[in-house]
Amino acid sequence: MFKTYKRVILSSVVCMALGTSSLHANNENIVKSIMKLRADVESLYTKIDDNKDVYKAEMKSNAMQSADSEAQINREETALKLAESEMQKVQKKIAETSNKNDSIKPMLLGAIDSLRTIIKEGIPFKTTERLADLKKLQMNLIDNVVTEEKALLLIWASYDDTIRLTKEIGRFKQEITVDGEVVLANIAKLGSVMMFFSTPSNKVGYVVKENDAYAYKVVTNKEDIAKIVNIFDSLQKQIRTGFFSLPNALILSESK
Repeated sequence: MFKTYKRVILSSVVCMALGTSSLHANNENIVKSIMKLRADVESLYTKIDDNKDVYKAEMKSNAMQSADSEAQINREETALKLAESEMQKVQKKIAETSNKNDSIKPMLLGAIDSLRTIIKEGIPFKTTERLADLKKLQMNLIDNVVTEEKALLLIWASYDDTIRLTKEIGRFKQEITVDGEVVLANIAKLGSVMMFFSTPSNKVGYVVKENDAYAYKVVTNKEDIAKIVNIFDSLQKQIRTGFFSLPNALILSESK
């Protein structure tokens, strides 16, 4: 009987030991689970904070780009008004000169000089060709190769063309200088606000104004490259309206 009692006690002790060991193991598992959950929660909070920072940075960047766009649009509208003002001055001088039956050649030469200044200060789109056409017209007028009436019509058309270019959106080709090399590049012109380029060697970028000169800036950021390529593809497909994601490529003109 004593032996039986001893066995019962021994069995109870073993069970208690096993129970204690199992409870300890369960407690460790619970602690580990709690620690993992806590780490997961902290990771989520970190991601939330990071996302907030990214969102704030994007909003700030968008606000700055919007402000730059508004400023650029205002400058271009001012340039457009100046061109229209020059046209009105020419009209007025023509009317005054016609009434007096005087030669309008001095007035026409002055109009050519004014237009030359506008072209030089505007975006570098077909600048060489446009200035060459003006130079030829000027020489023909001086040498009486064309009549004053014919010269007037040609000058008027040149002013109209200059105003049209400030609003025109399209894809063109022209020679540009990129990294010191002259190449025939594709040009995507968005009015007179933005101008992008794509070279035969697959370099892409946009025009920037540095001091009193224009330069062609090559883009290396993959995201901006994709945006510029999309612009060219859209214009190739004759898509000129809709929502486009654009890099911050405003041609910032200096205030006069």
